[in-house]
Amino acid sequence: MMHISSKDNPRLKMIRRLVQDPQAYRKLEWMWLEGDHLCTAARSRGVQPDLAIFCESVWPAAEFEWAQSSSDVWVVPDKLFESFSGLESPAKMGFLMAVPQPPELDPLAPTVVLDRLQDAGNVGAILRSASAFGFRQILAMKGSAGLWSSKVLRAGMGAHFGLKLIEQASLEHVLALKLPLLGTDVHAGSFLHDLLFQAKLPRHCAWLMGHEGQGVSAELMGLVSQKVRISQPGGEESLNVATAAAICMHASATSPAVF
Repeated sequence: MMHISSKDNPRLKMIRRLVQDPQAYRKLEWMWLEGDHLCTAARSRGVQPDLAIFCESVWPAAEFEWAQSSSDVWVVPDKLFESFSGLESPAKMGFLMAVPQPPELDPLAPTVVLDRLQDAGNVGAILRSASAFGFRQILAMKGSAGLWSSKVLRAGMGAHFGLKLIEQASLEHVLALKLPLLGTDVHAGSFLHDLLFQAKLPRHCAWLMGHEGQGVSAELMGLVSQKVRISQPGGEESLNVATAAAICMHASATSPAVF
């Protein structure tokens, strides 16, 4: 364990950049996980960070549980931690680790395709739902929020480490999938509950979720084998994309269909 007190420490300066710039991890090839909940979730999936950082105020109580979390452990003054924290109320601990190498596409893995989703909270929430409902692969098309950015990591709450994440995905990636591709459409297609009731909703499939304002691109929607609508008896014009994704994935996961 080392005590670090300089705000000009190169690693701390790098963390500040990772927090401030959601695309910085792509150039630096490092990511920052902040908070005991997120770090615990990562550890539970076998993640070993390159560096664990703790505030002085929590280290005496945290040492027994966290001292072996990394081969490199730093303790810093609380004020210094606040200077690079990405939270309004700093969580007092975090992990710095290398961004994993992108995996190979699995053409048969239940998949969620993110088409230019911009909001980090939406993207992280979809990753959590995907992990919960057995969709183990994410294709993030070019223009989507960075999957390994600090905000998406926080919203994902550890789901990242149980998923195959492919960023900067292209049309070729989608075409390589050997599963039914389903796309949500507010105005067209079969209602989700009808497909579920009729046992026509596939369990193993790829769901296509589009940009918050523009929806799914015409090019990608042209590839779907089934357009799907979600019934909204309350009369709202549309659902938040993360909410729609959760509904669709849960429906597939519980479908009585055998295909």
